[in-house]
Amino acid sequence: MNPLPSSGTYARWLAVVRILTGALWLVHAIPKFVQSDDFMPPSGASVGFVAKALQSTDATSPYHAFLANVVQPNIGIFAELARLGEVLVGVALVLGVLTRLGGLGGMFLTLNYMAAAHGFSSFAAWSTLDAAMLLLSSINLVLPTGRVLGIDMFFGKHAAPPPPTVRAVFVDEPQPAPPPPAPPPSVPPPNTTLEPPG
Repeated sequence: MNPLPSSGTYARWLAVVRILTGALWLVHAIPKFVQSDDFMPPSGASVGFVAKALQSTDATSPYHAFLANVVQPNIGIFAELARLGEVLVGVALVLGVLTRLGGLGGMFLTLNYMAAAHGFSSFAAWSTLDAAMLLLSSINLVLPTGRVLGIDMFFGKHAAPPPPTVRAVFVDEPQPAPPPPAPPPSVPPPNTTLEPPG
């Protein structure tokens, strides 16, 4: 039977998954800054995404009300937050700094994208790139992936040093001291009773 890989091997592969996940976030986010007009309002993709989400979500759901009453009137702010959030998640995961927070941010973004696009009850929602990014981001939330090949390794808890090795040491016992000499036997005091003169 072949032995399982060491924990260090698993940690290095998790670091590779983390870096690739961060790179995917950056590939998705950087064009939104480089080609800003294609994403930002008034005619960018963010406007069409929200409009499509309003059509695809249940009109009685709280998320639909959130999109209609909060997101759509403030689409510029939310578009800016979305692209900035994607960049921050990508940088956090690539550099391995605050990776748990980066994983949480990635999950938050993808859950919103999935809810806006399909909801969570359809198979289509779970067969998209957003669902894959949700899974990859959750790995970084659950596991300390930044402890290897990442900046988090300098700030995380380090493993406790191994306990000291206990060794039996045999020491010659000292010879017991001789008992103290016995006191001399007590001599009864002489009779000091005086006889009356006769």
